[in-house]
Amino acid sequence: MSVMSYLGAIGAAQREAMEADERVVIVGEDVEANVYGTTGGGKSRSSEGDFLQLFGRNRIRNTPISEEGIVGIAAGAAMTGLRPIVDLSYSSFLYMAMDQFVNQVAKNRYMFGGQASMPVVFRSAMFYGLNTGAHHSDRPYPMFMNVPGLKIIAPASPEDAKGLLRAAIDSDDPVLAFEAVKLWGMKGEVSDEAFRIPLGVARTARKGTDVTLVAISGSVPDACAAADRLAEEGVSVEVIDPRTLVPLDTTAILTSVAKTGRLVVVEPAHRTCGAAAEISALVAEEVFDALKAPIVRLTAPDMQIPFSPSLEQQMYPTRDGIAAALRRVTGLLPA
Repeated sequence: MSVMSYLGAIGAAQREAMEADERVVIVGEDVEANVYGTTGGGKSRSSEGDFLQLFGRNRIRNTPISEEGIVGIAAGAAMTGLRPIVDLSYSSFLYMAMDQFVNQVAKNRYMFGGQASMPVVFRSAMFYGLNTGAHHSDRPYPMFMNVPGLKIIAPASPEDAKGLLRAAIDSDDPVLAFEAVKLWGMKGEVSDEAFRIPLGVARTARKGTDVTLVAISGSVPDACAAADRLAEEGVSVEVIDPRTLVPLDTTAILTSVAKTGRLVVVEPAHRTCGAAAEISALVAEEVFDALKAPIVRLTAPDMQIPFSPSLEQQMYPTRDGIAAALRRVTGLLPA
């Protein structure tokens, strides 16, 4: 075991995959920049260091600043035998390649009758809460959950970042990996051995009996902190981190809610048609009779992200807000 940062764990996963399989390549803007002595490794810096020296320019490829072109190139490469890892930098940049994602990447296995696979991973970083303005602060994973054919991961710890990415690289389906930049510096113990965390398997970050708290991406540490606070007040909170949003581990969520009878869902994306809405609908449809209180969603409001630091910090669920919701749903505060 080694102590790694979240971003370091991503780099370790990429290195292991490239060492194990020569078909694995990294493409994106500035991914080979470290050869010039700059910070390197793309805008996420996950391939900096000796990646270029180890694997060469045939496998670490810079691209023009054209997301539509980058995604199209990666899709074609995947269909013809390579296994690309694509660094798309800001998640907001995915919009520029929507046609490629929706009509090519997501549909081609179906359109070709299974004759071609699509083993490609698209990494992107959610820079919300960092005062990057409306054009660079989006958390767009919910809209991609609505596109059949795409798998979606949102790791919330260094261990999950490594294990989920290795599983994503192994997948013959396209995988979108959404990383909350607020987690990049998080450190934790990660196995030095090669390992995979299967896609579609949730993690119980904390066991509890009184209320289920489902938290997504960068909301997970805040959810765990709020659960610790409620434990001091005599409330036992079970924290579920889905880790994979598509496919979603519905069994883990439903089993927990059937046990606790209460549900709070927290995520950093907008409220309408978000992952929290989907999880809430799932629970209402499947285990409604087990509920002892109304379901509570904590999300960002349906508005653009302000550039002002003081205003933006009010956009996202906080530890205090999560704790208050847990108190309310368990009857410690008036509804």
